[in-house]
Amino acid sequence: MNHSRKVDQDDIVRARNVLLASGRRTPGEEVDAYRVLAQVGPAYLPLLVGALRRLSYDTGSGRKHASALALSEEAVAVARSIDAAEPARADVLYRALDACQKELYDVGRGAEGLVMRAEMVAIGRAQAELSGVPAVRGLREWAAGLSDEGRYAEAADVMTELIAAVLPDGPRGGALAWSLLDWIAALHDAGRSAETLAAFETLVNREAAEAVNDRSSMLCHLYALIGYARMLDTHGRGERASLVRQEALTLLTRLADTGERNIWSAYQTSFWGALLAFSGAERDRPAPDGPHPPSGAAPMHWSPDAKRRRSGGLQALREEVDALARSAAEDPDRHLAELVRLHHVLTVRSAVHWERSTHLFTEHVRSLFDDGVGLAHRLYRHDPVEGARALARILIDRSTFRAAARDLGPALDDFRQALRHLGEEAGS
Repeated sequence: MNHSRKVDQDDIVRARNVLLASGRRTPGEEVDAYRVLAQVGPAYLPLLVGALRRLSYDTGSGRKHASALALSEEAVAVARSIDAAEPARADVLYRALDACQKELYDVGRGAEGLVMRAEMVAIGRAQAELSGVPAVRGLREWAAGLSDEGRYAEAADVMTELIAAVLPDGPRGGALAWSLLDWIAALHDAGRSAETLAAFETLVNREAAEAVNDRSSMLCHLYALIGYARMLDTHGRGERASLVRQEALTLLTRLADTGERNIWSAYQTSFWGALLAFSGAERDRPAPDGPHPPSGAAPMHWSPDAKRRRSGGLQALREEVDALARSAAEDPDRHLAELVRLHHVLTVRSAVHWERSTHLFTEHVRSLFDDGVGLAHRLYRHDPVEGARALARILIDRSTFRAAARDLGPALDDFRQALRHLGEEAGS
């Protein structure tokens, strides 16, 4: 920005009067005033950046300005124009980049958004080096963007760096658990099985310790145990998976008997949804074109493109399931197993979508979980070997759903049935 440009003195006076007036000024009036004053005084540049960000998105109403992207891009340009020697420049530029990358992702320009995330990390690294703080700002967003692009190995390395920095600080109000979930997802998608299992064990141990100390929900510990057992099965550690399921059975039995010791916020259901996404990812076959969310990463960290692709495809997936159901009725040998798999994908995607959309999510997906169990029972009668495995898996998923809906008695019944089909029931 050219600060030496001649500006009409009347415009300067009017701008100052707007800012000094005791009455309420609109965000637009504030931006116009700072645009004028920033041309004659560089001290106004950070204030203009903040005003542009406030105009682009009204946090009070939750509504975006029609020109939100253009305003965000202007804010970045203004922030870049701040003198490099100005101590506040890095923070101002970081916040401007953060707001702008979100807008870019929202309109489908993820590649440009990822470039801004890279710049955010560069700023974060410089600040961390100066301050001595080990955690670098922007790593989580950078990793999510890399995963969106299918750069899973790089995303795993970034999340490993982040976890190494934050793990020694402890739970930090639950934020650590979400970071661990994203780390597990990145490692899993990168195909690093040993590291994935070690990371999952870290999550389980943390949730166990937090639950014992009444700092976290027992349900979250339960979901972590069940997710860990599923991941152990995925990587051929069946014996260990069986032992972990026995731990989960003990905990679920206790919960069904006594309930939670404390009343917790609704974050447990989001935690459940993130871990359920792992179950869906193992059965899902996402389209190869375009971004898709990391398996098991918390939906709140998916890019807007990924959210749209997952939620927008639900109706088409439902139609595919309905068509396959007709084929399975005529020729179960060829189509029933695939119908069970595809219906499970629909159930998981729908549950994850509705969990983050409404607190009444249970009513939207309860019948899907029930129908999935019914289909798995059909497969079990048709093919006892393959059907037993599918039925156990789907019963466990319905068990976690019922636990999330606080139907703990039926959740325990489902889990016990699943263990019987796996040959893991006590005394079997």
